[in-house]
Amino acid sequence: MGKIYSAITPELADWIAAQQMFFVATAPLSAEGLVNCSPKGMNTFRVLSDRQVAYLDLTGSGVETIAHLQENGRIVFLFCAFAGPPQILRLHGTGQVLTPETEAYARLRPQFPDYPGARAIIAADITRVADSCGYSVPEYDYQGDRRTLLQWTEAKGAAGLANYRRAKNTASLDGLPGLAAGERDERTAD
Repeated sequence: MGKIYSAITPELADWIAAQQMFFVATAPLSAEGLVNCSPKGMNTFRVLSDRQVAYLDLTGSGVETIAHLQENGRIVFLFCAFAGPPQILRLHGTGQVLTPETEAYARLRPQFPDYPGARAIIAADITRVADSCGYSVPEYDYQGDRRTLLQWTEAKGAAGLANYRRAKNTASLDGLPGLAAGERDERTAD
């Protein structure tokens, strides 16, 4: 049923690009720490090469992925076919957090939509590409992206987002360091 690939094939890259949602999972090294799995969407994922991927990380209520990657780098992305033939794809790898003040962020940023509230790009070197059947994944009809996050970030404005990140994004649920209190998105980095 499942297959392991030596890299992300062009066919898999096309399939990934057609998916409207993906999941990202990370975990701290501590066995007592919380495993995190977050759904993502809004056309924020990119296949950069057959072994490199990245997604635009938008301001949210937590900072688990960033904190876990800064601690140990382990990451997995999961894609499910909610329409068409069933399929699940997992991309395991080592990730890094690129913040707006870095050269790597500036180099990758033009590949993503111009969303307000972008706080980082999560980039990953992929070490394992594997699919599985997805026979039990339900079928859903895509109706469009929710605008709620974009409306929320626009209403907050630059100063409001900076205050929010200081309050909510400086540490993970387990107390691991998240974003530094002074880190801002590119719209507030002047």
